[in-house]
Amino acid sequence: MNQPTETADSTSTPRAEPLLSVSELTKHFPIRRGLLQRQVGAVQAVDSLTFDVAKGETLSLVGESGCGKTTTGRMLTRLIEPTGGTILFEGRDITHLSTGKMRPLRKDVQMIFQDPYGSLNPRHTVGTIVGAPYRLQNVKTEHGTKRAVQDLLELVGLNPEHYNRYPHEFSGGQRQRIGIARSLALRPKLIVADEPVSALDVSIQAQVINLLEDLQNEFGLTYVVIAHDLSVVRHMSDRVAVMYLGKIVELADRDELYARPMHPYTTALLSAVPIPDTNRRAKRERIRLEGDVPSPINPPPACRFHTRCWKAQEICSTQEPPLAALAPGHQVACHFPENVTPAAASAAAASAAPATSAPTATTTTTTTTS
Repeated sequence: MNQPTETADSTSTPRAEPLLSVSELTKHFPIRRGLLQRQVGAVQAVDSLTFDVAKGETLSLVGESGCGKTTTGRMLTRLIEPTGGTILFEGRDITHLSTGKMRPLRKDVQMIFQDPYGSLNPRHTVGTIVGAPYRLQNVKTEHGTKRAVQDLLELVGLNPEHYNRYPHEFSGGQRQRIGIARSLALRPKLIVADEPVSALDVSIQAQVINLLEDLQNEFGLTYVVIAHDLSVVRHMSDRVAVMYLGKIVELADRDELYARPMHPYTTALLSAVPIPDTNRRAKRERIRLEGDVPSPINPPPACRFHTRCWKAQEICSTQEPPLAALAPGHQVACHFPENVTPAAASAAAASAAPATSAPTATTTTTTTTS
């Protein structure tokens, strides 16, 4: 189980009351074959995730493609049904609520989709798209739906006169702003943003990120941001959860994670972030991971990263490391973490105590200097 545990010398960082609490969240997609469509396996997209999101906080989920980020976001918004675990929103269990019971909660939980081209109906005008939440939830506004939609368009940096235009008349950045306006219509408390800027030009990305931050400050929004661009994540996150093959391998405050990554996978991801300064780039060690990401249909036993990790030893393939707090507010799932204090290193070694024999190196270093 990938459940967080506390070490003896760690202390919890005081945080606000959680708006969203996730415990052992799991999603396995069945694989069916044959005439009778019998299940012959399952894609283990997400496996035993546990985390909290405080009110007004931005938590980012990062990792390689296929690690389960989008699946997690869709479970949080109940667009897909979890296989196991619990999702608590403001203390209420929403894990298996029916469509009818979820409808009132749609006012509080919204999603910004990754594709600004595919998420807008090309047959509807902007006014119809952004005004849909008001009609679906039967919400009456003081000056009518049209005025409310025009106010939203102005809020996200569009012209109120765009009300009668169609999506194909807008650029990618403008379409994403339309999607953001739609998600804000009912003044939600939680917004799950799935790669909100990945499909946009770099110059437009900064505008949308700044817009999201301004809206958060103005309305007290809570964000769960799904992203793979670590530069974007660093700019807009309060905390970062690093996922690998359906599991969280590291969870920490943004500054702590970027300054002192402890999991080898996080270290490898950060080493790939582009650095404009040529002098700094020349001094940085570039870590290149060998091999492909294993299949989620049959993930490696114990630590799922051990097949690509340059620090892997025998215990990594036989015993799964728990997601343990090795520093205040910094949780890591690794038998041999990096950048840790001697006390934390001793605690990590203690977690490996059940091994019957001393671990021996099985994987060589794959680091090269760029």
